[in-house]
Amino acid sequence: MDILFELVLGFWIIIPAYAANGFAPLARGRRRIDFGKKFFDGKDLFGSGKTWEGLIFAVVMGTLFGLLEVYLYPTLNPIALEAGFSLQKISISSVFFVALGAMLGDMVGSFIKRRINIKRGQSAPLLDQLDFVFGAFLFASFFVHVSFLSVFLFVLITPFPHYLASFIGYKIGVKKVPW
Repeated sequence: MDILFELVLGFWIIIPAYAANGFAPLARGRRRIDFGKKFFDGKDLFGSGKTWEGLIFAVVMGTLFGLLEVYLYPTLNPIALEAGFSLQKISISSVFFVALGAMLGDMVGSFIKRRINIKRGQSAPLLDQLDFVFGAFLFASFFVHVSFLSVFLFVLITPFPHYLASFIGYKIGVKKVPW
């Protein structure tokens, strides 16, 4: 039962990150975050897929989902208490930073992909699915307790819904590749 509680607690923390990561491609931005600049190795800093519009839209959507959590906390925490655990109280600033952390983690993933010659749209298994998770949990840790078990569980399960969401995004024309 402890694993189920850790899943619920981890999900409670990471909802803004999942929302941010899912909504980013919908922005279809054009203004590159790296302004088309190259790193000292001559390669793109992040690439054309990382845009200001995507970053802003993702963080706003992640924050809105987090605000819903803040609003629902007084209703949901008593239910959690009856089940034998407590949800962590989150704040407006914490959900903003979890969403931002997810997007910055995604940018770090893109930076790494450019350094190891993986072009935009090419698959980088696990890096593509987990970069935002690490960024989100890192930023969350400044506001709430993040257990190692929660991080571990989300490292294990996140690739599956990520692949599914990417495939759906590909099928509806939001993404150019199904991963």
